[in-house]
Amino acid sequence: MKKIWFITMLATTLLVVAPTQQSHAVVWVVVKAAIKKVIKAIDLKIQRLQNKTIWLQNAQKTLENTLSKLKLDEISDWTKKQKEQYRKYYEELAKVKSIISYYQRIRDITKKQLRLVDEYNRAWSLIRQDSHFTAEEILYMENVYSGILDESLKNIDQINLIIKSFTTKMSDAKRLELINNAADQVDVNYSDLMEFNRQNTLLSLQRAKTKAEVQTVKKLYGLP
Repeated sequence: MKKIWFITMLATTLLVVAPTQQSHAVVWVVVKAAIKKVIKAIDLKIQRLQNKTIWLQNAQKTLENTLSKLKLDEISDWTKKQKEQYRKYYEELAKVKSIISYYQRIRDITKKQLRLVDEYNRAWSLIRQDSHFTAEEILYMENVYSGILDESLKNIDQINLIIKSFTTKMSDAKRLELINNAADQVDVNYSDLMEFNRQNTLLSLQRAKTKAEVQTVKKLYGLP
């Protein structure tokens, strides 16, 4: 993960120093690769946790079946060790289910982050084909997109921090706070990106002088 971040920061630096089509492509590829790696890691963790949950659920059913067959006097004869063992089963089951719910939420956040990067790549590709924008305007758009991408890199860092929290001592309250912050930030970045894209598309339509130009712009941006 450190290697990915080193490459990402290097690419971001190149973007700031020399904002070119090539540097944008480098940043996009690195960011998207990092996000996909996070999604894959989360998927694997969810799968392991779900397998563990199935095992615990089966153990719970076995316990319930056993209890239903026992008579009251037989239950009273259980040793303290046996009772403690089954109590731990229930506690672990509850804990695993809670962790899975966290991971599912993180996975949803990461997927939206990936959609943000895909939408950025699509919009930037279309803008470079649009003749209704000046070189200065495209440079301004490039700076705005760069800022949103920089924020998306911070989102990945936040998601990675949450994932690591499951192997470190962190309270549920703090973990939930991190998850909510990451979700809010991704929502803000995604909304900003979509609104900026909408404004650029509208500006291009307004500058179209003929019906033919309007149709060309609509076709370019996939508008009805």
